[in-house]
Amino acid sequence: MEVYWHDACLGHDTGSGLWELPGRWDWLDVPEPHPENAARLRTFRHALERGPVAPHLTWATGRFATDEELSRVHTAAYLAELRAACEARTAVEVNTVVGPGSWDAIRAAAATALAAYESVAAGRTRLAYALVRPPGHHAQPGLADGYCLVNNAALVAETARRAGRRVAVLDWDVHHGNGTQEVFRDTPDVLTISVHMRHGPWGANHRQTGSPAESDASNINVELSLGAGDTAYRRALAEIAFPALAEFGADLLVCASGFDGSAFDPNGRHNLTADGYRSIGRAVAGLGLPTVLTQEGGYLRGYAALCLHTLVEGLLGLDLLADPLAYVPDDAQLVDVDLARARSTLPTWDFARVTAR
Repeated sequence: MEVYWHDACLGHDTGSGLWELPGRWDWLDVPEPHPENAARLRTFRHALERGPVAPHLTWATGRFATDEELSRVHTAAYLAELRAACEARTAVEVNTVVGPGSWDAIRAAAATALAAYESVAAGRTRLAYALVRPPGHHAQPGLADGYCLVNNAALVAETARRAGRRVAVLDWDVHHGNGTQEVFRDTPDVLTISVHMRHGPWGANHRQTGSPAESDASNINVELSLGAGDTAYRRALAEIAFPALAEFGADLLVCASGFDGSAFDPNGRHNLTADGYRSIGRAVAGLGLPTVLTQEGGYLRGYAALCLHTLVEGLLGLDLLADPLAYVPDDAQLVDVDLARARSTLPTWDFARVTAR
């Protein structure tokens, strides 16, 4: 398995404030670092370089994206506005901050993801992980959203689509992959699947609900109730996502890989454990598809790094690290209702009609 990295991704400085909200808060004694910060990516890298999975990985350096590459999924006007905004520290959206190092980080994240795809497309590896930031799955063609500025996973998928691949994007970040949904809303040869917590819209730049009602012939939303854990995710993949991938006939899989679904993440309300992520990795590897993974969320950086390590273990068929923290019960009582609701909005899919009987 190849891991793709670029040092420029660390130059995106999101500053501090009240958690994700920038600015001065006079009643706050010590401002908090923005959750999407360079330290989390450094910690992720350290876990893969120093953890027991290290001998099983090879590392490669990415590159900077060109304007043409970025314009495959974003409008020229948006990219020009974003580049100009990066000249000074500013919030381009309520919780999405840029600064002088951000434009290079954005271009590095995008093309490092493309470099991972290029390795898979050339047959050098079947699995490639783009360990990048800023994350991307909320970024829409003309809007920044939720820490995301350029949609790295969508850029990989669109580039592969243009090369004649039949592409599916599978997103297990705890938040709905609304940006990827919007990029491919009218693109029948790209399937987007998002498995996420029920959170609804959250502002002017995030009007999508993430509910199954937004599903259609090329987009599937699986919305899980708060508290969903390992069993719920395992069933969502086995009973909806993977049958859809098979029926769609995907020959390339792009995974938007977030760890904010963990029981300890401050930005999510789900209860996945490190072992749950190992199971996700094992299941994805079992599909046998050429696969590119792009880094999305995960904000309690120590536990998120453990979850990244165990996901990679699963992708490689390994079982190496124990979890010293997991203790939240795996309450799966609502998953039958959640999955039935998701299937009910997929009348054109054969697998959904069969499993609904």
